[in-house]
Amino acid sequence: MSDNVTGGAVASPMRKLSVAETQVVPLVRLTRVELRKLVDTRAGRWLLIAIGVITAAVVVIFLFAAPAEELTYAQFLNATIIPQAVLLPILGILTVTSEWGQRTGLVTFTLEPHRGRIVMAKLLAVLVMGIAVVCVAFVLAAVGNALGAALQDGNGSWEFGVSGVIDTFAFQLISVVQGLALGMLIMNTAGAIVTYFAIPFAWGFLTATVSWFATIGAWVDLNTTTIPLSTHEMTGESWAKLGVSVFIWVLVPLVLGWMRLLRRELKSA
Repeated sequence: MSDNVTGGAVASPMRKLSVAETQVVPLVRLTRVELRKLVDTRAGRWLLIAIGVITAAVVVIFLFAAPAEELTYAQFLNATIIPQAVLLPILGILTVTSEWGQRTGLVTFTLEPHRGRIVMAKLLAVLVMGIAVVCVAFVLAAVGNALGAALQDGNGSWEFGVSGVIDTFAFQLISVVQGLALGMLIMNTAGAIVTYFAIPFAWGFLTATVSWFATIGAWVDLNTTTIPLSTHEMTGESWAKLGVSVFIWVLVPLVLGWMRLLRRELKSA
């Protein structure tokens, strides 16, 4: 008789694998997959193209429209901050909502059942992509400054400083993570985008109609607290105000969205 029948050495093919025998997909591989999703999907690909084209267009417009004394590296880079800050949150939103809008969540969370690791991979992916987009802005600003000095007899100053670099990256990464947080919390592309753009308008309306909202807005309104980041005039109080607003509008939605994603039912259709 065989070993299986006699209770010998050969194990049953139906036995369960132990935790030690189960291979865990490395987080780096999951992050690469999420980065590839940003490029593979039509919406993500065109959004990235739009960010690159608009950033280049802003540099070109500033090159020929700004006075010669303002054609410096810092001014070229500052010109790219606003359009990128508007579009990067949409990238963060699409990172999450595309899973549910295109019905790919079932595949994603079946191949990696630990949803928390998928969320972490998405967070790392948008941070990496955000850093890459900001680096593109740095490069295009350098090209614009060189052309300004050569073609427009511009100032040509390269002074920017480490603090300016930190402020620029912080400004844009806060934006993209806020988009990711809203995407997880709402899990609908249109709803998350509308919410992201509606919050500043709603806050402006409240500030105009209720006087004390203007006072607390200095600590709570994220658009207000990030202004010193974009102008590179951060102080200790500025960082404190920024921390409060980031906690309210980025960290809280991120945690709540994370919890919702972990509990949401997956459907194939």
